[in-house]
Amino acid sequence: MIKKFSVFLLAFTLLLSCLPMVPVHAANNAIAKLPGNSNPLMDHKLGADPYALVYDGRVYIYMSSDTYVYNNDGSIKDNDFSGLDRIQVISSADMVNWTDHGAIPVAGANNKNNGRGIAKWAGNSWAPAIAQKKINGKDKFFLYFANGGAGIGVLTADTPIGPWTDPLGRALVTHNTPGMAGVTWLFDPAVLVDDDGTGYLYSGGGIPNESDPASIANPKTARVIKLGADMTSVIGSATTIDAPYLFEDSGLHKYNGKYYYSYCINFAGTHPPQYPAGEIGYMVSDSPVGPFTYKGHFLKNPYTFFGVGGNNHHAVFNFKNEWYVVYHAQTVSKAQIGAGKGYRSPHINKLTHNGDGSIAEVQGNMTGIAQFSNLNPYTRVEAETMAWQAGVTTEPTQASGGPISNLNVTNVHNGDWIAVGNADFGSGGAKTFKANIASNAGGKIEIRLDSATGPLVGTLNVSSTGGTQTWKEVETTVSNATGVHKVFLVFTGTGTGNLFNIDYWQFTPNTTGTRVEAEDMTLGGTYAGKISSPFNGVALYANDDYSAYTQYFANSTHSISVRGASNNSSTARVDLQIGGTTVGSFYFTGTTPTVQTLSNITHVTGNQEVRLIVTTDNGTWDAYVDYLQFN
Repeated sequence: MIKKFSVFLLAFTLLLSCLPMVPVHAANNAIAKLPGNSNPLMDHKLGADPYALVYDGRVYIYMSSDTYVYNNDGSIKDNDFSGLDRIQVISSADMVNWTDHGAIPVAGANNKNNGRGIAKWAGNSWAPAIAQKKINGKDKFFLYFANGGAGIGVLTADTPIGPWTDPLGRALVTHNTPGMAGVTWLFDPAVLVDDDGTGYLYSGGGIPNESDPASIANPKTARVIKLGADMTSVIGSATTIDAPYLFEDSGLHKYNGKYYYSYCINFAGTHPPQYPAGEIGYMVSDSPVGPFTYKGHFLKNPYTFFGVGGNNHHAVFNFKNEWYVVYHAQTVSKAQIGAGKGYRSPHINKLTHNGDGSIAEVQGNMTGIAQFSNLNPYTRVEAETMAWQAGVTTEPTQASGGPISNLNVTNVHNGDWIAVGNADFGSGGAKTFKANIASNAGGKIEIRLDSATGPLVGTLNVSSTGGTQTWKEVETTVSNATGVHKVFLVFTGTGTGNLFNIDYWQFTPNTTGTRVEAEDMTLGGTYAGKISSPFNGVALYANDDYSAYTQYFANSTHSISVRGASNNSSTARVDLQIGGTTVGSFYFTGTTPTVQTLSNITHVTGNQEVRLIVTTDNGTWDAYVDYLQFN
């Protein structure tokens, strides 16, 4: 958390508000996160000390609230951490399109967060960690945070995004907690809920005596303590983790029955080569409380990858059966103001465990992780769900019907835009586009494919709604939006003020027929199951595996399409049964999803079961099904 060292580049300030107005229909440029890249995860705001939670098919990232701090002359000063009193939250189902869930107003002492702070005793909320545990049959979420370097607090909620409450009204862990004496910086929590449901809290950092080589080499300021069954109490005394050359940034993950404690190596003194300053080192144990044995390092200082350094902070997590590390780097601030100045942003790259259990060196980059699955444009998409953007920000909204702590996109000016990656319009394409808008001014939204200057498929005219929180759904027609594309919403208008606010948007399909998602059908057979790649759908693994639903047919003839794929280069066959009769078969060759159509199929009318079933499996292929659509 505490930034001891930084690397500064050019000293210039780039303020977007000072840029001249661009001509109408000219798109502005992204500053830090460029279209096609997945890092940093966001660039419309900052976020430091990231920690990951995987829950219900999404990964949630929780961060300290890095915020630009200004000198009296209006210039940006080096980060003094005075703005770290909230926790930023974003989430994604595909690792490219991230939904901004806003800031949790944690610190509440001395009227912090304008009196809305949840923990009234805390003056800070640094470096969060989060865990989920089922208690009395119900999922509960536990958000741990550091009150500066003085202790660890905890908030609780029934969902990953709140609303949050302070169950204790005080810190969970302080220097007076048994075993915590001698911890220089009591901060940077990490949490593990083990396979048996037992929780463990890790924390600590700092060097007791930076002039003593022995203290530098073995600070002995990391701790682990067992949590109570309620996750808001501790049991017994904390155990010291003797992490060599420890600085800060506790992390803990479990892999193949082993416990991996990871941390940022300190910058003080002279180090042996196996303890490189500012990199992430790790230790391994057979027990969550140690003893841990040092094994090596796996993430270099951000300076190596991005040319701007500072402290290193990370968390390791598993999402959809792959391992990743989320960490921070001063990439957004470098792009925006020309120097990092200690302001950080989240990145994710893949992490690999070698066959012997060691961890390979992670390659940090701006490319990041490829999109897991396509976005469905025919469901409500929050405007604050973005892969890329130019010029906009987000704010709490009064619009109804959204998620907890719903936001809207704001600070919209001529040429600004927001974009999502890989939206699947299907073979029939989109017919209309609608957005929930609030405005005193008005303008237009140009709907473009694949880039901010790509093919224009529609234009939404936005008029004044009577206020920036007076909401109205506005709709327009679109054309030539078929297949899979990035979607860019480019904003145009005149004047220097905010053109309008956007709550959500949604396309409607260009069909009078019916589309049914496979994952929404009833699954049967021995092995049929839901999948999230190469799309959100269903896998049929063996004969008699099926997905089915009941449909009312007024007419006896339809053209029926199914989007699907094979799990390999072989051809997968899926039979279509209506009312118990096989009326045709779909064939999918290779792993790239395609849409196959059976034209003018004749079948019985009335309420009938529609079943997609595998009957010819020979053990060499599996069938993946995305959706069925008939006209």
